[in-house]
Amino acid sequence: MKIKSILVSQPAPNESSPYLEMAKKEKIKIDFRPFIHVEGVDAKELRAQKIDLAQYTGIIFTSKNAVDHYFRLAEEMRFAVPDSMRYICQSEAIANYLQKHIVYRKRKISFGEKTFADLLPLFKKFPSEKYLLPASDVLSPDIVKVLDSAPIEWTRATMYRTVCSDLTDINVDEYDMLVFFSPQGIRSLAKNFDKFEQKETKIAVFGPTTELAAKDAGLRVDVMAPSKETPSMTMAIEKYIRLMNK
Repeated sequence: MKIKSILVSQPAPNESSPYLEMAKKEKIKIDFRPFIHVEGVDAKELRAQKIDLAQYTGIIFTSKNAVDHYFRLAEEMRFAVPDSMRYICQSEAIANYLQKHIVYRKRKISFGEKTFADLLPLFKKFPSEKYLLPASDVLSPDIVKVLDSAPIEWTRATMYRTVCSDLTDINVDEYDMLVFFSPQGIRSLAKNFDKFEQKETKIAVFGPTTELAAKDAGLRVDVMAPSKETPSMTMAIEKYIRLMNK
């Protein structure tokens, strides 16, 4: 079966996306649709978690979503974030994103290389702060593991949730391949299309947790990324398409 159409469970990218280059090169149709979206909790829900923003001297940010929802709730709760606050960000991109909410200069901002484990030396360098981790309702056990091994006091605050988007206006059976990046995306497929049968539809997944969720849902995984040969999803799909279209 030749691959002629793909549905990617993410928002449409900008013009320079490798997906668009692949569509042109391989002469295939690629559509984009987020299967999940983020909804923020309100101040009342945060208070129910016994979170008082004024108690914390450091914030750990793992995503741009976490940044936005922390400052949104601070405003909602009329909490003026002090200039003395220490910010530990998972990556430089997240640290730079802070400029949307604060004056970057003269602030205590540090960031890691890429993975959450890269932050461990920073926690050892600044162990005396009382840290808050603004997070989603779904938190990676790897993050908890790193924080528990660090010499710091930390508290998790659920500030936003990942929820299934309404996809009832699309027909997934029209596509030769569906592409997923998270277990929540797989759950959204099951929720929106409870009568979905995979049959000849190819499933592409990114990361071991997404692969596990797909298999647990009774799906056959046809394309897996990342790997040594194909570190990106587009490379893995392109390799598979060429194999199939021979």
